Amino acid sequence: MASIFAHGLVAGTIGKMAMLNESPWKLYTLLIICSILPDADVIMFTFGFSYDHFLGHRGFTHSLLFAAILALILTFVFFNISRNKFTIWLVLFLATASHGLLDALTNGGLGVAFFAPFDNARYFLPWRPIQVSPIGAENFFSEWGLRVLKNELIWIGIPCLSLLLFSRLLSKNKQLK
Repeated sequence: MASIFAHGLVAGTIGKMAMLNESPWKLYTLLIICSILPDADVIMFTFGFSYDHFLGHRGFTHSLLFAAILALILTFVFFNISRNKFTIWLVLFLATASHGLLDALTNGGLGVAFFAPFDNARYFLPWRPIQVSPIGAENFFSEWGLRVLKNELIWIGIPCLSLLLFSRLLSKNKQLK
């Protein structure tokens, strides 16, 4: 899995690029929650579920269906009077789905069950440049965790910053016209 910091950064980038006029604190809080919530599935290890089980790590909570359902629930619970419901749903969906995408770019684990519950097969993307992050805080604050953060700066941080700068340039260019 990518680190919690990388997931949050991608979610924030998605939110910033969407340029919604919704309550920023509420939207960004939900985006970050959406981006890290799929990893709550690690709790299933304590209940004896194996990694490759439907409810195991990188299983259903990493699927596109889970992303769609979570986004739908959060949109209607937190933005019930908004006129931008579809856009908000899409941004929340993308933030949640980005979690599985980042995990599928890592060099560890068993892959991601993008199509669960219909297909529990685990997938990686063909190109996997992101160092897999250790599970657990005690393991993260180690040399391994530092290597992961350096790697994520290159493969996630720089692309996110580039997208934000490009987006800003485009919006300034539109304002000049």
